[in-house]
Amino acid sequence: MSKVDIDWKNLSYNYTKTDFRYVSKWQNGQWDEGALVEDNMLSISEASTALHYGQQSFEGLKAYRRQDGKIQLFRPDQNAKRMQDSCRRLLMPEIPEEKFIDAVKQVVKANEHFVPPYGTGATLYIRPFIIGVGHNIGVKPAPEYLFCIFCLPVGSYFKSGLTPVNFIVTDYDRAAPTGTGRVKVGGNYAASLYPHKLAVEKGFADCIYLDPLTHTKIEEVGAANFFGITKDNKFVTPNSPSILPSITKYSLMHLAKEYLGMEVEERDVLVDNLDEFKEAGACGTAAVITPIGGIHYKDNLHVFYSEKEVGPVTKKLYNTLYGIQFGDVEAPEGWIVEV
Repeated sequence: MSKVDIDWKNLSYNYTKTDFRYVSKWQNGQWDEGALVEDNMLSISEASTALHYGQQSFEGLKAYRRQDGKIQLFRPDQNAKRMQDSCRRLLMPEIPEEKFIDAVKQVVKANEHFVPPYGTGATLYIRPFIIGVGHNIGVKPAPEYLFCIFCLPVGSYFKSGLTPVNFIVTDYDRAAPTGTGRVKVGGNYAASLYPHKLAVEKGFADCIYLDPLTHTKIEEVGAANFFGITKDNKFVTPNSPSILPSITKYSLMHLAKEYLGMEVEERDVLVDNLDEFKEAGACGTAAVITPIGGIHYKDNLHVFYSEKEVGPVTKKLYNTLYGIQFGDVEAPEGWIVEV
């Protein structure tokens, strides 16, 4: 086991090669046992469907170091189920939930010395992915597949504390009305690169995507899910067949209802009705919650709670979920898996 010399409190969100990753191959209708390997380079056919037709999917989750030194995962079964949904949509072989979780554990254990210490705010980011490989040139499912998992230590998303940022509504779509928006595939993210670039050039953190059919309802915030806190204290988040079902979002919905006693609604969020919210945020694995200061729409910046301070409900939700992930707050049953 190698020793690592890392400034844990100043880690960024950049790639770091760790010691081991997991690779499993699907051939002749079944997955092999899979194994940990040291090589971080893949060798695949130039005719792989992942390269030409986008037949690939990925996930993102984290391992957390608790105060007692133990390591835990947050709801990895949900990542396994979501990857199965993605596989079904792209006609790829599903990875059994047990295989997925076991492989994640293997990778974390093998790279345990890369899991940041408790109290630094840093975590071990885990990236499972599946790609279509093998010799193929027709537009059809691949003859073979690779399921791989690598990991890397990443720093706290908020270097200057939990700070609100502003977003701008875009005319671009990240997914089609009945396309692949609700599964986690690379094409959705490739489509978002240009609108993100335009938003940043205008001084915003990212863009707000509206529903691709009518362009009247909020769907996603960059690569994250949207939520708002109404003036009568309801937790509201959009409902649409083209939104990625965020594990963080559904966790927050549960915590809002069961821990904070709030009413929760998953429904249409009309972009013309931003006035109904006193707070707003984006949620996902990377940041847990990104507070939204304001949304620029039709030449007007609609500010929610504040452009400088985080609203009290958003802060409470963040602290509760963050506490559960690091083992400081009691988790709902089944949410935590020890490594």
